[in-house]
Amino acid sequence: MRPVLDFIYRAAGGLAALFIVAIVALVFAQVCLNLADKIAVALTGTAVGLTIPSYADFTGFFLAASTFLALAYALRAGGHIRVTLVTNRLPAAAHRAAELGVILLALAMSGFATWYMGLLLLESLEFGDRSAGMVSVPLWLPQAPVALGLAILTLALADELISMLRGALPSWEGKGENLLSE
Repeated sequence: MRPVLDFIYRAAGGLAALFIVAIVALVFAQVCLNLADKIAVALTGTAVGLTIPSYADFTGFFLAASTFLALAYALRAGGHIRVTLVTNRLPAAAHRAAELGVILLALAMSGFATWYMGLLLLESLEFGDRSAGMVSVPLWLPQAPVALGLAILTLALADELISMLRGALPSWEGKGENLLSE
């Protein structure tokens, strides 16, 4: 089961990276079109009016997708910001109990967000909601990766909780928080 879960987390992280690359490509293309427009004005005195319709909307959709799809991967890699000022001063048993409590709270919050994001996605499908930009996009399309990312985060948090209840250390232990001290 561990290889399957790790594959899911890595695949979601990979998809998040692809959405970041798509943002870069889209913004780069629009900058090139703006530059071509400026050159046309300088040479002919008239702008050509080159633009990618709704590129700002698409980059926003891609940013939401990359953010939410990366959550579980970042959790497992120790990439989330963790404030350990208090917990690092606790005795080992209290530290573990605090970690379990935080994971349980995060799991409840993530499960709640996943449930309601899923309901929002279904509502957008049912009513045919569309974006208001130049290119009208069915809203379920940008909502789907957000819902998927939240579902994978919920899975990762449940995985962490079960692993810790079985006596394992958290997957992020010794990863992210020690990077700056080296």
